[in-house]
Amino acid sequence: MKMRWVFAIAILAAAAVLFLGSEAQEVQQGHQTRMISGGAGDVLQDDPVGRLKVYVYDLPSRYNTELVDRDPRCLTHMFAAEVFVHRSLLSSAVRTMDPDEADWFFAPVYTTCDLTASGHPMPFDSPRMMRSAVRHLAARWPYWNRSDGADHFFVAPHDFGACFHFREDDAVARGIHPLLRRATLVQTFGQRGHACHKEGSITVPPYAPPGRMTARLLPPGTPRSTFAYFRGLFYDAGNDPGGGHYARGARAEVWENFRSSPLFDVSADRPATYYEDMQRAVFCLCPLGWAPWSPRLVEAVVFGCVPVVIADGIVPPFADAVPWEELGVFVAEEDVPRLDTILTSIPPEVVLRKQRLLASPAVKRALLFPQPAQPGDAFHQILNGLARKLPHGDGVFLEPGQTVLDWTAGPPGDLKPW
Repeated sequence: MKMRWVFAIAILAAAAVLFLGSEAQEVQQGHQTRMISGGAGDVLQDDPVGRLKVYVYDLPSRYNTELVDRDPRCLTHMFAAEVFVHRSLLSSAVRTMDPDEADWFFAPVYTTCDLTASGHPMPFDSPRMMRSAVRHLAARWPYWNRSDGADHFFVAPHDFGACFHFREDDAVARGIHPLLRRATLVQTFGQRGHACHKEGSITVPPYAPPGRMTARLLPPGTPRSTFAYFRGLFYDAGNDPGGGHYARGARAEVWENFRSSPLFDVSADRPATYYEDMQRAVFCLCPLGWAPWSPRLVEAVVFGCVPVVIADGIVPPFADAVPWEELGVFVAEEDVPRLDTILTSIPPEVVLRKQRLLASPAVKRALLFPQPAQPGDAFHQILNGLARKLPHGDGVFLEPGQTVLDWTAGPPGDLKPW
């Protein structure tokens, strides 16, 4: 068995070296985007301009820009998509200043820009903040009331989206915010059949700093000598002292089974060479944490490391555009103890095919939020997702005087003024 592992890693590393030169060269030189043919990838290069018009509500700054001015860390943490979608829309060709011609309405509410000293968002005021913003726009403009928000979209990049809590049990108990249940949610959280995943939501990547990653690209030809790589928590004693809840035990299984394996480089310590280390690995583990998503998925793609997704039921970012099944490996949480067997059983030619897909600038660009926005980037993929939902179907617009949402629903604490 050990010899088979060594043989497998030798083949995989050799395959990685064969292709890495062209991969890095293409990224660094900015070659023209290559069309990903077949499957979902055909729509990566769709141009949303001319296919939809978006009206951006001019909300008071206390709901958005004032929060960033108070704490600029909101521009660099993994929840920053809410800021960059707003900024990109303000200068986008799809923006209309005439709300009567709009297909979609966007309310810029920065619900994650309330950070602790350690930089973690405090979601507990988010429901009240969102309720306050919706009340404001419903009172000032007529467009919310004609649809109860069904032609509106909101960015909700919390761990469990518009459920606004980082612990799954509490998020499920709270449910999606009562006033957002007809709106389209643009959120990092996506899990099939989950109480916090609204059908029709657009699942987006978390924010990962494009410039910082590009600056750390290794030279072409750097060998991928590590078989499988992971850096991050395995246990969260502070929030899960009894164990078993964090990552549903999947990260603990990685540590217990593979911390001594010669094929796996896993540790809770994140070194200064983290980005470089990912570029030296064939596989990068992307297990769930408190939520199924994390920036590791974006980092793995940008650095050409085959993502190994361990998160049952996950809906990955832009699943209708990025060919995830072809470029990644999906492992059931219960199969983590067999992870070594699963990965060493993948033929080298399959790994090479995945690396070719990962090398496409189109795929990398689709997961990033550069500033200013660029054609094909994550912002434009969001617009494409909204355009594909047009025209609005039956039931979007209400009869005069008709209401669907219950403005009094929600936990008592969420109904207090913000």
